[in-house]
Formats: sequence, structure tokens, C-alpha cells
Amino acid sequence: MAVFTKTNGTTQPVFALDVANGSIAGTANVAAQGPVQIQGPKLDFFTLTANAALTNAGNVNGYLNNVLTSIQQLGTIAIYQAGATAGTISLAIYPSGAYTTATLVAAAQTANATGGLNIGIPTANVSSTASFTNL
Repeated sequence: MAVFTKTNGTTQPVFALDVANGSIAGTANVAAQGPVQIQGPKLDFFTLTANAALTNAGNVNGYLNNVLTSIQQLGTIAIYQAGATAGTISLAIYPSGAYTTATLVAAAQTANATGGLNIGIPTANVSSTASFTNL
């Protein structure tokens, strides 16, 4: 196998990314760029907070299944994590723009109505950021 030793390089894109912002030129522009997810498409992040801790709810797995299934009607959940004590559900959804905080919480509330559980996710309990923890 032939080997090519690169003696110098640039910060120009090496991968075909899921963004249409052109090539990166200059140090100031590189520093202004956000994080790059090379292995996949751009994701939107959300956090839903339930009325109660998920550890105290009966059939919590069924409830989570209903929430995740209802959300996947318009988008694909790439990552999710349920926070037991805080009652939070952190999500990363593709495609970008499939949900807003208002439409996401409406889908989650539909799941609550069909799931037969009184956990509930109030309209105010959704944010457009998410934190995932390493267990």
C-alpha cells in the first residue's frame, strides 16, 4: 500500500458534512465554528421534564415507549436518556427542524394521554438544550 506523508495541511473540510456553510478559511472563522459531528447528520437537542420522578411511576417503561413513539412520528430519535430522579428525558432528534419546543411537548402530552399514566409533561417543561451523562 502506498503511503503519502503530508508535510503541511489546512483546516479545509475533509468530510462531506451535513451543513452548507462552505469551506472554512482563516483562523478567526475556524474559532467561530461550532462543534462538528462527523459521524452523522445535524441533530436538534431537547429536554422534557415530567411532573414526577420517573422512578416513582408505575409502568414507566410503557410511558417512555409511548413518548418516544409519538415523537418519532415526525423525526428520528438519535439519542435519548431518561434521568430517573429529576424526571427528565433528554433527546437528540433528526432531522434538524422537525420539532420546535411547542410541537415536541404536544407530542409528549399526546403520549401521556394515551399511556394511561399521570406523569405529565407541562408545556413550560421543555427546553431546546439537552445534557447527557456518562454512567
